[in-house]
Amino acid sequence: MKSFNIFLVVLVLLTGCKDQKKPSNPGENQEVERNYASFGKAIDGESALGSDEMFGKYQSLLATDTLNLKFEATVNDVCKSKGCWMKLNLKNGEEVMVKFKDYGFFVPKDIEGKEVIVNGIAFLDYMSIEDQKHYAEDAGESEEMINQITEIKKTYGFEADGVLIKQ
Repeated sequence: MKSFNIFLVVLVLLTGCKDQKKPSNPGENQEVERNYASFGKAIDGESALGSDEMFGKYQSLLATDTLNLKFEATVNDVCKSKGCWMKLNLKNGEEVMVKFKDYGFFVPKDIEGKEVIVNGIAFLDYMSIEDQKHYAEDAGESEEMINQITEIKKTYGFEADGVLIKQ
């Protein structure tokens, strides 16, 4: 009788635990709410600014300012080499260059045209000629286009610690 009771306890434990999900590691790429793929730090889409609002925030920034926030925009371009940066569309054809905190994660290389939500720090940047040429090469630009880069450029920068990509 004692062994039968032990058998029942083991059976109940096994059937009770079989449908539990294993917890995912923080920062691991995962699906969020079925509509988004998550990269980097886990974030949600709530209280994200629109791209027009974000453009207004950039207009009021000074060279030494930073803003910690979240916004939604469309991907214009992404690094074709590794997915280590992306350019997002702002108002009036302006773009923001998004890099990923501590080079800690990458995004897929085929997300142009998709909606994303990025969380992190916004700032103004002055991109050197060399960096502009490097990013143009990563984007697959022609040699002719790369050679036309001859001046330092004021850009909108963003360091993302988390990204959601709408599926």
